[in-house]
Amino acid sequence: MSELVTGEAVALELRPAKLPSRALAVLLDLAVAVALYVAVTIALVVATASLDEAAQTALSIAAFVLLLVGVPIAVETLSHGRSLGKLACGLRVVRDDGGPIRFRHALVRGLIGVVEILMTFGVAACIASLASARGRRIGDVFAGTLVVRERVPAAPGGFVPPPPPWLAGRFSGLDLSAVPDHLWLAVRQYLTRMHQLDPRVGQDMAGRLAGDLAARTGVPAPQDVPAAAYLAAVVRERQDREARRAFGAGGAGVPGPGGEAWPSGTGVGVAGGSAGGFGPSAIRPSAPPHGSGGPSGPFGGAAGPSGGGQRPAASEGAPAEKPPGTGFVPPS
Repeated sequence: MSELVTGEAVALELRPAKLPSRALAVLLDLAVAVALYVAVTIALVVATASLDEAAQTALSIAAFVLLLVGVPIAVETLSHGRSLGKLACGLRVVRDDGGPIRFRHALVRGLIGVVEILMTFGVAACIASLASARGRRIGDVFAGTLVVRERVPAAPGGFVPPPPPWLAGRFSGLDLSAVPDHLWLAVRQYLTRMHQLDPRVGQDMAGRLAGDLAARTGVPAPQDVPAAAYLAAVVRERQDREARRAFGAGGAGVPGPGGEAWPSGTGVGVAGGSAGGFGPSAIRPSAPPHGSGGPSGPFGGAAGPSGGGQRPAASEGAPAEKPPGTGFVPPS
């Protein structure tokens, strides 16, 4: 990885292109340019057969400069650093700060490339690329550019910690229809990376996101709920609604925020260890204890603070209710 710092002091992690992929892209570009140059040269020879030798030489030089120097510069400028070879190899030329290149960058790269690629048959460019920590050739150094990889393996999605169990069902009445997608994305990105942020910065960011989310829902955020826990609870409520809409109220195997499957009717339990929850222990989905009663919340489990009530006692003389089978067979 190569960390670049933009003008707004934002660090970018870019993958510099390796020498084999850059060499392949240059070969593809040169093959296209040479084929076009040969075709144009043949056409010029046929069209200028009646001219003298000096005129033919001047036209040949003009065609060489136009097709092998001017066309690559124009293509990189108009495509913002993606020539035909770079497009095929998944590469792009960017500035040192990660921004798109302009005409002057492409001009410097193209003019110096005539010397280090065409006149030295690529030897000078290979040596400079191997000696550079970011694989830059001489033209990149003078132009202030860098060739990076655009097609990189997608990183696995971050784990969104579930909300605390005491918030289960508290925001089931919120109207989430006015919340835009970019705000949901910002909240999810914050939740996946909140433990990597400075605590003060993370609290300020959570407060701003909670305020924006509350403004969209029309209900102020509770003062007794931490902003991060409020965001996680509202995100969980949205996921639960989408899961019920997609799979039905009794569907099983609803995907949770971290990608794991949450069976229908599960509650929210607490597991030991520290996996990135909102308390000293990591919070994970778990099945409610057998025999718990009482009304169910939207995530399953007991809705009351005590976690469930007692079963009503059977009347005398009435047959006892047969407990449901557990599927467990004791060893013989």
